[in-house]
Amino acid sequence: MSIEALSSRKNQYILRLRRLASEPDFRREEGEFVCDGMKLLKEAVEKGAEIRSVLWKERAETAEGLNCSRQYLAPAELFDYASPMKNSPGPVFTVAMGPSGSQGRLRNAIVLETIQDPGNVGAVLRTAKALDIGAVILTGDCADIYSPKAVRASMGAIFRQRVIYASRRELKELAEREGLRLYAAALSDRAEDIRRLELKGAMVCVGSEGQGLSRELIELCQGEVIIPMAPGSESLNAAVAAAIIMWEMAR
Repeated sequence: MSIEALSSRKNQYILRLRRLASEPDFRREEGEFVCDGMKLLKEAVEKGAEIRSVLWKERAETAEGLNCSRQYLAPAELFDYASPMKNSPGPVFTVAMGPSGSQGRLRNAIVLETIQDPGNVGAVLRTAKALDIGAVILTGDCADIYSPKAVRASMGAIFRQRVIYASRRELKELAEREGLRLYAAALSDRAEDIRRLELKGAMVCVGSEGQGLSRELIELCQGEVIIPMAPGSESLNAAVAAAIIMWEMAR
């Protein structure tokens, strides 16, 4: 297979990579997102993702099972200009968006509302996959799971974990349709200690550190849960709180 050598920052492929990495709307229009690194490339190949292009740094390598006709080679300086990650050993590659993870009925789910840090969203995907959570559901103004930072933080879970987008009302309807109890992780007098609840067959909602869950979403839930902490503690990072909740859901 021939690999095209690139040398200019004005090359159309280089410009397109940078747009895919930085513009969520462009990613959606093209149905394509950017990944970085050999580990993610191997994960994508193993999962059977549609790899649309590969940019190698200084020298091309081999990845077993890789079937991609659009492969490029760039010197280190040009590669670093194109890559969304600093000091990356490469490669950078693009993948077609598609269904994430298995489909079918839900046995449980973690819900993220307006989590805007893509690193947190990616970390939740990674933890959900590790703990065999049925789905990660995104509602409100959440970070794009296909941003380079979220993809990197997912450590390959982007290709394996089921992700669902839903409005708050659709979330309630989904819970009822799947026969799952909907809980809100919230600081309130009504919230029950998460260690004392049976969370099998539950959907638990987690909000941002600064704002928490919206009142609209809390009112849709059938119960509230709290993670007990030492007095005077700051609120947990959203990804950490979600990880603790998912551990309780899975154990």
